[in-house]
Amino acid sequence: MAWIALFIAGLFEVVWATAMKQSDGFTRLWPTLVMIVAMLLSFACLAWSLKVLPLGTAYTIWTGIGALGAFAIGIAFFGEALTVLRLTAAGLIVSGLVLMKISTPV
Repeated sequence: MAWIALFIAGLFEVVWATAMKQSDGFTRLWPTLVMIVAMLLSFACLAWSLKVLPLGTAYTIWTGIGALGAFAIGIAFFGEALTVLRLTAAGLIVSGLVLMKISTPV
């Protein structure tokens, strides 16, 4: 269950990062409110997963999901570049997440 909570925490991290972009420097009310709520939910799920998972593993995977999700959202919705180097960097993040997961005994 902790792994599921951690995955959900990562998804909420993608939501708050996207909402932060949409808030236009916190000048737009609704995206700012979405960001705040998603941050609280993300932190709550992360904190719950930390009851079971090691800090280093949970934090690495949480930020990795957020980074990869923000990368994908940036490409899909904000017209950010999709280059071989950026894909390679994303692949390295994924490989690091997989190694972190399989090296954690929980």
